Amino acid sequence: MRIPLTKYGVRELLLFCTPCVVGIGFSLALFPWVVPIPLFFLSFLLNFFRDPNRQTPQDASLIISPADGTVSHIVPVYEDNYLKCDATKISIFMSVLNVHVNRAPVKGRVEFLKHTKGKFLDARDDECFSSNENHLMGLSLVGSDVKVAVKQIAGKIARRIVCACKVGDVLGQGQRFGMIKFGSRVEVFVPASVKIDVLVKVGDKVTAGKTVLARFAVS
Repeated sequence: MRIPLTKYGVRELLLFCTPCVVGIGFSLALFPWVVPIPLFFLSFLLNFFRDPNRQTPQDASLIISPADGTVSHIVPVYEDNYLKCDATKISIFMSVLNVHVNRAPVKGRVEFLKHTKGKFLDARDDECFSSNENHLMGLSLVGSDVKVAVKQIAGKIARRIVCACKVGDVLGQGQRFGMIKFGSRVEVFVPASVKIDVLVKVGDKVTAGKTVLARFAVS
């Protein structure tokens, strides 16, 4: 059975999988008892860079999870880069076992991109929100004046954030736009002035492109 792999991991797959495959070949020929070691690393890499196809609900009233993982925070904050207002923040922690490809939570036009260098604290550390390297993307919903922001935050192991889009691009709901490599956090910000019904709670497991995080409230 073919494992769907992300295009965002081609460099790492070529760099690390090749020696793993060579190691398995040599081990089989010379030291069979060593085979589990390169096989483990190969399995880990293929698992980490997997990118399963998913059917995303196409509904402008929904905010879909941009990441696989566990909801860690649902809190009011002030987002001072793109929204520049009070907002509701929903944070998702991704472990190294989760799919790490990120998807657009809404259908929107990319209006803002900002990469901020910083630390690489554990993504479970509360300080990581303000101190870690991150990339913020601002989206203006198509057919609406509502704006949302999505922040990719690097973790202790994750050292590379990929955001494969540019200002002016229109992303479909659930469309892949990047990934964070090896454990991290993704956050969604919605202006406090925009009424939403949050449909998840802290501790819930969510799936990128499938789980509904919130619904825009009908006024």
